[in-house]
Amino acid sequence: MLQPGQATAKTTTVAPYTPEETDIKQLFNLELPWVEQTLQGMSIRQKVGQMIVAKVYARYTGDNDPEYRLISRLATEGKIGGIMFLKGDLESAARLANRFQNLSAVPLLVSADMERGLAMRLDGATEFPAAMAVSAAGDPELARSMGEIIAREARAVGIQQNYAPTVDLNINPANPVINTRSFGDRIPLVNTMSAAFIDGMQSNGLVATAKHFPGHGDVTVDSHLALPVLEGDRKRLERYELQPFRSAISQGVMSVMVGHLAVPKLTGSLEPASLSRKIVTGLLRKDLGFNGLIVTDALNMKALQSGGLTPEEVAVKAVEAGNDILLYPEDPERTFEAVCAAVESGKISERRIDQSVRRILLVKHWVGLDRQKLVDPSRLHELIGTSQSAKVAERLAEKSLTLVRDRDRMLPLSLPDSARVVNIMLNDRPGETFGSSFAKRLGREYAVSSIRLTPASGAKTFREASMLLSKADAVVLTTGIQAWSSTTSSRLTELQRDFVRSLPAILQQGTPIIFVSFGTPYIFTAFPEIGTALCAYSSNDYSEAAVIKTLKGELVPSGKLPVSLERPEP
Repeated sequence: MLQPGQATAKTTTVAPYTPEETDIKQLFNLELPWVEQTLQGMSIRQKVGQMIVAKVYARYTGDNDPEYRLISRLATEGKIGGIMFLKGDLESAARLANRFQNLSAVPLLVSADMERGLAMRLDGATEFPAAMAVSAAGDPELARSMGEIIAREARAVGIQQNYAPTVDLNINPANPVINTRSFGDRIPLVNTMSAAFIDGMQSNGLVATAKHFPGHGDVTVDSHLALPVLEGDRKRLERYELQPFRSAISQGVMSVMVGHLAVPKLTGSLEPASLSRKIVTGLLRKDLGFNGLIVTDALNMKALQSGGLTPEEVAVKAVEAGNDILLYPEDPERTFEAVCAAVESGKISERRIDQSVRRILLVKHWVGLDRQKLVDPSRLHELIGTSQSAKVAERLAEKSLTLVRDRDRMLPLSLPDSARVVNIMLNDRPGETFGSSFAKRLGREYAVSSIRLTPASGAKTFREASMLLSKADAVVLTTGIQAWSSTTSSRLTELQRDFVRSLPAILQQGTPIIFVSFGTPYIFTAFPEIGTALCAYSSNDYSEAAVIKTLKGELVPSGKLPVSLERPEP
């Protein structure tokens, strides 16, 4: 039997992954010696530990840090099978990954949510735009290249699984949580882009995860805050929501994440999908034929708190439903003990646990953890944030930039050197600083006066804005709002909305107004008075630079909207 701290993986220079060694689609049907021997050598408690993934902030602050000490102990005692990195830095991530790997008898599966690349979590990595921008660029090869770069950078710091892509179809413009994270609302486009992205990652040894099953796109509630309800019946889901998941499964995606959303017409109740055996085992495992790794969405989300279950009861139900990995429980040790108790009492069979652990071990073998579980921190800056990777991110930002409308042909901005440009930063949260970076960049090209309008802005701020506009030769209105719908409430005040709508009347006739969204394109439907609308979908250095190039006439936007701005009929 394995003992805590016993090393099972050789620390050699063997490459961690060989693409041709295993057909991904056949992986979960194999019986491999390391997998079977490891499984047979485990106690029930050690098996349960494999199913739990604990969160870790990727910022090393010393051996006495409480989280560091907790994860070190849980890894040593075999009470976790993996970790999920949150925010931090490259050096800390690599150091922590190696530390926890050395302490664990069975190699840990290290993961992170990297929809837009490793830079979402670790400073210094390549930052990509949101999935909607990838579809707007319309180039599957760029999507594949993005996946390849994410895989190389993630593997360099010791991460083997990405909780991406989001294959939800964003059919509902009012969706507050998916929105630009989706590849769009058109099934063929979503399938094509997600397939290329998945292939780019998995061909380079990074496990991809299609989420959020059975589809989180047609809801109006954020599952981080409450329980969303998907009203579609099985016929509707087959026609729409399930299509991208069927496509990803047929392409060989290794993992699927189940969302915390109710589908009452499938389950007969408001039970979250992630806790429903009908959905996890019945629909995903049996009906769709998925034999890979099933992961819950994060177990600390408030959508799971509406049913009156304790976190420990939630974990047990998630295992009973058929999930293989319990992701991000608030208290991983209590979760571990709860599942162990359920197995020891006979509520959950050891055979059921074995099914999940075998899949987990097969994935650990596929990513090479049984051969090489440590990374070389000295190579981080050689492999991460390279100029070649930056070129791909820059190309995506430029190709995705979408001119949604330009009724009066205001682009490019043809202004004399003495022109005065007013930059209005439209924010939907008091105290928000979004837009400052772009304002500085804009100020290097034009004589710019910037002013920020937030829900906390009072009459004095609006008077100041009006005075600036009275002397403006052009206006650039920017926002980073990620979700918007004319049918749901917004954090923008009526004062903010009315001011934006009045811009054409305030300004002298013919004064250019360029509305730039570094977030959702749906916001443009609320302000039809603004004749020129440009969508970048995300905010990073590359998207800001692409917008400046467009204003100056150095770039002609070629992106295509991958969504209908009004709700499409499925």
